Amino acid sequence: MRAAVREAGRATVHLLTGAGVALLCHLMLGFLMVTAVLTAAVFGAAVLPEAVLTLRRLAGLERRRAAAWSGQPVPEAYEPLTGTLRERIRTAVHDPGSKRDLIWGGAQLLYGMVLLYAALILWGPALLVDGFWCGLAGRRPVLLPLIGRLADVGAGWSRTLLLPSPEARLAERIEQLTVTRADAVAAHGAELRRIERDLHDGAQAHLVALSMRLGLARRAYGKDPETALRLLDQAQDQAESALTELRHVVRGIHPPILTDRGLAGAVRALAASSGLDVAVETGGAEDGPRAPAAVEAAAYFVVAETLTNAAKHSGARRAAVELGRAPGRLRIAVRDEGCGGAEEGRGSGLLGIRRRVAALDGTVTVASPAGGPTVIEVELPCAW
Repeated sequence: MRAAVREAGRATVHLLTGAGVALLCHLMLGFLMVTAVLTAAVFGAAVLPEAVLTLRRLAGLERRRAAAWSGQPVPEAYEPLTGTLRERIRTAVHDPGSKRDLIWGGAQLLYGMVLLYAALILWGPALLVDGFWCGLAGRRPVLLPLIGRLADVGAGWSRTLLLPSPEARLAERIEQLTVTRADAVAAHGAELRRIERDLHDGAQAHLVALSMRLGLARRAYGKDPETALRLLDQAQDQAESALTELRHVVRGIHPPILTDRGLAGAVRALAASSGLDVAVETGGAEDGPRAPAAVEAAAYFVVAETLTNAAKHSGARRAAVELGRAPGRLRIAVRDEGCGGAEEGRGSGLLGIRRRVAALDGTVTVASPAGGPTVIEVELPCAW
């Protein structure tokens, strides 16, 4: 009974603040009407963008209230009110997000007050009836939970009215994909430059030296066979070094171990060679069909880069890698018990990880407080 009363009290406070927001909406709608008249009269046009900004702030307050009650964030999508006065007025008038805020303001004025009155009216019968039933063989309350349902209804209506319009979500998605494409192009260019540098400084240099030694051995073959034999031995060593460099370049493009062992086996190999005590939990990632090659490669490089950073910079001795399946997703989590404080702008490789993951429309979450631990979680879309 006490728990039910506390929950009903919390719901009533939520509805009371909702009624307060409704009163603010009443004032806001009146202010907007005055602003519209002034705008039509021209001399008050500069007030309209500021009024729309005020409405956005009020809607933002309701989004936070609804998210705090339901536990589900309510995103927002607005066109920025920037530029000349004419451009700001045009945006204020035509922005779909502001139009939805206006519709919500009118609705909140109604249901915000109605739900509060319903909750206040329900309190008396709820205490009497529920007190009777709880005193009778300790049965559960039947009316007090209804007050919480009223708060659920209010938060649900606010969420429905304040969610971005399909057009706004589409525009936001297009903008996100534009940024992602730019990052993917930048990452691809950086990868090509790295491969070119590795080939030029590594394999190509060894092949040039190999060609020179073969030429010298050919010239010395008739006059000094011992020198020619020594040069051929050096040429063989040079050829082996070139092959090693080429294998290194190939591993940087798509590690053969992924093809041979799969993602779980490749991650275990990374853990064994990282220099840290790494615990690997596959979480069923080995069961069933494999992920696409591009997804496996991205996951492999995420783990490789993260473990390398941990070994170099964190001062940790232990780390843990978790792989997990989800419907349409591959999840990777890497945790180290180091000093924390990892930042993208400090050459920690996080920017490269984020770009590689964004190219596949995945997400990266980094938690690295000072003193540790550092946890990097990645989700990649995956058609199993």
